[in-house]
Amino acid sequence: MSGGALSSVNDFVIRFANVNGSGSASANEMFARAVMRMGVPVSPRNIFPSNIQGLPTWYEVRVTEDGHLGARGGVDFMVAMNPQTFDKDVAMIEPGGYLLYDSTKPLPASKFREDINVIGVPLTAICNKEYTDPRQRQLFKNIIYLGVLSALLEMDATVIETLIGEQYKGKDKLIGPNVHALHLGRDWALANLKCPIGLRIRKADKVGDRIFIEGNAAAALGAVYGGATVCAWYPITPSSSLAEAFTRYCARLRVDKDTGEAKYAIIQAEDELASIGMVIGASWNGARAFTSTSGPGISLMQEFLGLAYFAEIPSVIFNVQRAGPSTGMPTRTQQCDLISCAYASHGDTKHVMLFPEDPHEAFRFGADAFDLAERLQTPIFVMLDLDIGMNHRLCAPLTWDDNRKFDRGKVMTRAELEAGTEFGRYLDVHGDGIPFRTYPGTHPTRGSFFTRGTSRDRYARYTEEGGPYVDNMQRLLRKFETAKNIVPRPLIANADKPTKYGVIYFGSTSPAMDEAIGLLEKRGHELDRMRIRAFPFHSSVNSFVADHDFVYVVEQNRDSQLRSLIVNECGVDPVRLVPILHYDGTPITARFIAGAIGDHLGRMKVKPMRVAS
Repeated sequence: MSGGALSSVNDFVIRFANVNGSGSASANEMFARAVMRMGVPVSPRNIFPSNIQGLPTWYEVRVTEDGHLGARGGVDFMVAMNPQTFDKDVAMIEPGGYLLYDSTKPLPASKFREDINVIGVPLTAICNKEYTDPRQRQLFKNIIYLGVLSALLEMDATVIETLIGEQYKGKDKLIGPNVHALHLGRDWALANLKCPIGLRIRKADKVGDRIFIEGNAAAALGAVYGGATVCAWYPITPSSSLAEAFTRYCARLRVDKDTGEAKYAIIQAEDELASIGMVIGASWNGARAFTSTSGPGISLMQEFLGLAYFAEIPSVIFNVQRAGPSTGMPTRTQQCDLISCAYASHGDTKHVMLFPEDPHEAFRFGADAFDLAERLQTPIFVMLDLDIGMNHRLCAPLTWDDNRKFDRGKVMTRAELEAGTEFGRYLDVHGDGIPFRTYPGTHPTRGSFFTRGTSRDRYARYTEEGGPYVDNMQRLLRKFETAKNIVPRPLIANADKPTKYGVIYFGSTSPAMDEAIGLLEKRGHELDRMRIRAFPFHSSVNSFVADHDFVYVVEQNRDSQLRSLIVNECGVDPVRLVPILHYDGTPITARFIAGAIGDHLGRMKVKPMRVAS
């Protein structure tokens, strides 16, 4: 080692630089789980390419006893296993940080930095001496460097051994060799390196009852508990694992115990256009149905989404956002589909969107979306993104009230029709914009209607007259107004001291934003904050903006899409909304948010110099 050394217990960022397809993913995730088993919260993120193998991949683990789950920015310890990205990886290390690399082949001094601590371990040599099979050499190399880390960071090796046993349960012959590889690395490090280093992991009790789950899996489970029985989808990164998780959960939870009969239908359609069509058809027939997709899929679904909006057919769309436009960066995260979903389809359309911040809310909103879709008789978008969807996150346990009943909305029954209750499919009886509907086959002669995508009157009779068309479009607006008080309301947290500045944010930005507030307070800046959880916006959004001189709008896209929606829907002066934008495909960090807002607030405090006369 050389240079000064970072020193920290249970508070650092480690990044693994590997090659996709090398088998490193399981070892890297095992490291994160081992830290968590030691009672220390972690926030891991998988950064992977869009091909099958051969390109660089990174796995970053933030070790954070304070519980900060957003990306921090910077790397304190780099495990550099990819020669292609070595120079870039070394450049990312914080001054005083650590570099672990395979020293089997000597590297010139020019490949390193004087202000970091270099740890060379002859991983390839150790593997070549121990194993003859090329695939074994590659796979066990990952476990060997995990063993090295356990010694350097003073980790409890028995925790990792337990995880190995759990991972290979049912494949017992693999447990011993993996434990042996772990100790090959650990023993070599204890014999040849100064252990531990300045960065250490010490047992704590900070995880509590929180669970470790991916957002896509949580959303899929929410769909099961929300009553979904139909999923039609087409594979697309990063949403495919949501449909796959729903398939696994249904196989356990949607099968008749007595007959073994499946009580669900999952269809992999030929494309996204077909998948949303199937969802609309199933929903029209009374099933709770959904699709999972990403931005390019939303583009293909536009016309069918307009049909569902205009014909008022419940449906749920899980949009796991990625970087666009076009193919964009399929395996990078953004919050860039707000405008395309809010106004999806041609003509005047407005759709409901939900913005979960973590897997816990992905589960909750995933279930709630089906009640909302049927209550409002309209498509509901659950707006996830790759950062939430495809990364494991610590979150509150998922809970469910077994006494909860599904809200099917305004459905006219056979008995009501028999009693002579007036039925008009698009008749606004209560003034809330939501009409009654009937399920197919409710009554042999009453309550039937023709579902069409063309204009019609209140009784679903075809017409091209302007009056009935305007009447229908205004009713749809009333329904959208009704939705403002039904969807999840924004959450507001006031600063400790009165302030004339505020910040609005949403979704996966939340954990970084929460941490950034603390960083800003250290710089003397106080901000009230509002987390948007749904569109359309509740009236409290207007009030929040009105109560502050400036409001920062933090989002992960180029064009300030949330800010644009607020301006457009709330009639807010855009000058009062200051955009804070991050859109390079990596998760937004607390450092970025605090730096951008802090610099802007700092500039506003600088008084201009008086011009000499």
